[in-house]
Amino acid sequence: MSLTKNPVAFWELATHDQEKTVQFFREVFEWEVEFDERLGFYGVTTAPLEQGVWGGIFTLKKAKLPFVTLYIHVEDIEEKARQVEAHGGFIVEGPIEIPSGSKICLFNEPSGVTFAMIQAAPKKEE
Repeated sequence: MSLTKNPVAFWELATHDQEKTVQFFREVFEWEVEFDERLGFYGVTTAPLEQGVWGGIFTLKKAKLPFVTLYIHVEDIEEKARQVEAHGGFIVEGPIEIPSGSKICLFNEPSGVTFAMIQAAPKKEE
């Protein structure tokens, strides 16, 4: 099986109780889950970073129901947002820049399932 373009680059799990959810994944799946003070949520890598997908677990703030979101890495988020709409999808939020300088965009695919895209922050010149 060959690698695909625009891979899943990140996932997030929003829960009513991050501590309870983290403990569950630690005990059941033996995941190493560490709190990231800088980001303000728990980080999880289920394989070596170069092979796996990094994820985060946090307590809900704005949303009413728990959710899981898969983030698809893209090179040009504005163009992909146009393509989402051209192919029957719906832009829920974004594209917006987040504090890291990356851009994210939440969208629904044609049947209504929510996904997200992420475009990495531009590399800083040294």
